[in-house]
Amino acid sequence: MTGFLRNCWYMAGWSNEVGDAGLVREILGQRLFLYRLESGAPAAILDRCPHRFAPLSLGTREGDLVVCGYHGLKFGPDGRCVHNPFGQKIPAGTTIPAFAAAERHDAIWLWGGDPAQADEGLIPDFAFIPDTPQQRSVRGYTLMKANYEYGTDNLMDLSHIEWVHKGSFAGDGVIFAGQHSVRQDGDTLHSDWWMPNIKPPMVAQGLVPEGQTVDHWLRMRWNAPASMRLDVGACPHGRDEAEGFDIPQAHILTPASAHETHYFWTASRNHDLASVEADQYMLDLFRQAFDVEDKPMIEAAYANVRGNLDAGGDFWAERPVSLGIDQGGTRARRLLESLIAREAAAHG
Repeated sequence: MTGFLRNCWYMAGWSNEVGDAGLVREILGQRLFLYRLESGAPAAILDRCPHRFAPLSLGTREGDLVVCGYHGLKFGPDGRCVHNPFGQKIPAGTTIPAFAAAERHDAIWLWGGDPAQADEGLIPDFAFIPDTPQQRSVRGYTLMKANYEYGTDNLMDLSHIEWVHKGSFAGDGVIFAGQHSVRQDGDTLHSDWWMPNIKPPMVAQGLVPEGQTVDHWLRMRWNAPASMRLDVGACPHGRDEAEGFDIPQAHILTPASAHETHYFWTASRNHDLASVEADQYMLDLFRQAFDVEDKPMIEAAYANVRGNLDAGGDFWAERPVSLGIDQGGTRARRLLESLIAREAAAHG
C-alpha cells in the first residue's frame, strides 16, 4: 500500500453489495474478498490462498471460516489458517492479510492500516445516506480509470460544472457570479461557493415566485483520503437559510490502484419520496453527469500525465497552473501529503 494513507477508513462498497456470495473488489492495489460473518458483521481478507494462490472467493463457507476451493485450507476472518486437511500441522506462512471492516451509513468501510488501530469513530459522517421519512437518496457507483486524487481535484473545484456539465447541472454562469472560499478545520477541508441574489438555478426553481431571486450555496466537505459531502442549498434572497432547502450528496473515492478509482455517490431529495419515476430521473441525471460528462474528462486528463507519473514524476512536476478556484483540490493534495508523511515518520 505504498503511497496510500493507511490509518484511515476507505469505503469498500454499498452494504447491499456484500450478500451471501460476498464481494471481490480491488482496493489499494490488492484484490480483497468481502463477506459477512454469521453475525452479519462484515469481514475482509486478501482474496488469495497462500498455497497456490487460488482466489478464496471461489471457495465455500463453513460458519465464519472461508474454505479454499482448491485444496481445502480454512481461514478465519483474522486471516489465520486454522485447518490443513492434509495433516495437523499448519504450515508456516499461511496467514494472509486481513482488514478491519465496519458497516456504517449503508456502506462497508475498511481500515487501511493495522486492524488493531482501527477506530470506528473516525469513519466520516454520512448519516444522511439511509432514507428517513423526510428524505430519500439514490446511490450509484462509477469506476474511473484515473488516480483518485484527480477525482478529488474535480469535486473540490465545482467551477467545472459550468463547462463540463452542460447536459446536466450547468447553471448559466451562476457559479462565476459567486464567491469561492476554502477553509480548514483540523484535518477537514471545506471548499464552498456562495451565490447571492441570483436567478433560481435548476435545483431551486419553484422555491420563490417568478421574477424573484435566491441565495444559492454549494458546500463541499473533504476528509482524507477522499470522502466528500456536498450540500446543495438555496433560500429566498436575503432570508434565513432555514426558509429554503439544503440537500446533501455523498462523493466518496476509494483507490482501486494507483491508476483506477471506485467512485461511490448519492443524491438526496425531500420531495416525491415514494416516486419510482423521481428515483429514475435522478439516477439518469447523475449518471449523465458522472459517467458521460465527468468520467471521460478526468480519465483523459489523467492519461495526459500518466506516462510521466509511471516514470517517477508526480503531480507537481507537471507544473499545474493555478486559477485560484482550484485551491480546494490543491489544499486537499497538500494535506493528504502531510498526513502520509506524518504516518511514515511515525513508523520510522
